[in-house]
Amino acid sequence: MHATMSKNTVQIIDSGLKPYKEVLDLQEALFNQNLEAKQKGEPTQNYLILCQHYPVFTLGKSGKRENILVSDADLHAEFYKVNRGGDVTFHGPGQLVVYPILDLDSLHIGLAHYIFNIEETIIQSLIPYHLKGERIENAAGIWLRNDAGTPHDRKIGAIGVKASRNITMHGLAFNVNSDLSYFEKIVPCGLEGKGVTSLQKELNRAVDFEEYKLNFLENFQQVFKVALITKNYKPTAN
Repeated sequence: MHATMSKNTVQIIDSGLKPYKEVLDLQEALFNQNLEAKQKGEPTQNYLILCQHYPVFTLGKSGKRENILVSDADLHAEFYKVNRGGDVTFHGPGQLVVYPILDLDSLHIGLAHYIFNIEETIIQSLIPYHLKGERIENAAGIWLRNDAGTPHDRKIGAIGVKASRNITMHGLAFNVNSDLSYFEKIVPCGLEGKGVTSLQKELNRAVDFEEYKLNFLENFQQVFKVALITKNYKPTAN
């Protein structure tokens, strides 16, 4: 996944386990750098931030507080209102969170195609585990459909994005070995009567997190038709 820099190159920033606000600040810095560059007619740079978060609930700009079923004190996690689409969700250790900071114009795609590609990346990443990820109309994210042994459709990957001048931020969260008990405190993504699951729950075993992450990146590269590179990153000083 190494290549020379080009318009179709995406630089990976693997942040590890970090507080939500720290990675949000990094997202916003890169997002604003790209906005400023685009306004000046200068080249933009595409990034893919990978991380896990300490327990945190986030509520999207159109989200409803009543979809959080407990008091703030009973969340036992941080809480942020953010400017992405979607309702309330949870991030925590064992969950792969991916924040693409992409200039969609450089990739020659629009926002709808971008979201489709994120969905497709998750769907393809499930194939090695013999699981069939699906889209459900009017329900964002990727789902495993109910079958004889499960009473509900189960969400395994959540998506919530923001875009300005075709530059993206926020992104997706995929439950690898997540503690699903946190989701009992919310109506995930504001959708009643649906469940949440993880690879660990579906396979009845812990999953190698790094193995899944590599699998995700390989599928992202193929679906988006980009070259992924890794190198040391130092934020631009203000």
